[in-house]
Amino acid sequence: MPQFTRRSLLAAAAASTATRALRAEAAGLRVATLDWALLETLVAIGANVVAGAELRQFRQVAVKPEVPQDVADLGLRGTPNFEALRFARPDLILNTNFYAWADPLMGRIAPVESHPIYKPGESPYILAEQATLAIGERLRRPAARRMVEALADRLDRYKDLFTKGDGRPVLPINLGGARHYRVFGSDSMFGEVLTRLGLTNAWTGATSYSAMAPMGIETMASMPEAWIVLIPPHPGDALARLTESAFWKALPAVRESRVLTIGSINPYGALPAASRFAEFLVEGFPHVRNR
Repeated sequence: MPQFTRRSLLAAAAASTATRALRAEAAGLRVATLDWALLETLVAIGANVVAGAELRQFRQVAVKPEVPQDVADLGLRGTPNFEALRFARPDLILNTNFYAWADPLMGRIAPVESHPIYKPGESPYILAEQATLAIGERLRRPAARRMVEALADRLDRYKDLFTKGDGRPVLPINLGGARHYRVFGSDSMFGEVLTRLGLTNAWTGATSYSAMAPMGIETMASMPEAWIVLIPPHPGDALARLTESAFWKALPAVRESRVLTIGSINPYGALPAASRFAEFLVEGFPHVRNR
């Protein structure tokens, strides 16, 4: 039978107290980021976010998850306000390879950790999963693992729904104007969601960091069998001008009502963006097919 001395009991109590303190500290860490993919991930897992960049535009483009109003806005992602970042008093700054140039400057304010989501030749979905789990562990947020597992399960369920579809490929695009668009390839987050849902991306050409732009509207004619999925935001009256054009009305997808316009999504998002895209597809495709 083990013998417990007063010293061993005190040591065990001290270790337990220290562990609880570290967990509490991690859970309450004040975090900041320049990257929208990390921002939506942090908000989704309930992290204590104190600063992010271009928040007004983020709220319009990403829409969800909703960023709390008390989060400090650091201005443009490419030229952030480091003084505002300092005033936000972050304990930890999370960054990606997109904004690695800012690491030395931000490192003067708080420790910086990098979690890339988009890297050439690598799966953004897998990188997003890895980043979510790593951040969740770092911040002691169990919601991170739950989000990863719940989304994987949901995509599997949705895949069963799409097996009853028409089997046509899907062209996910974002308008740059009435005459050109950006198309998302198989290595984009949207493309990965299509694959996980058992759908085929109609775009098989080259991409640059997951998308290719600008593409002339006339190139849509080379993919007559595809569903066209329009992903906002679109600039100004681009959509209205496009849909009024004779070329647009002549496209097979338009004539056969194979066009789906969904809600706005962060085009270079993480798992929250993937989840939002999947939800829109599930909600939109049955509606379009049955009208």
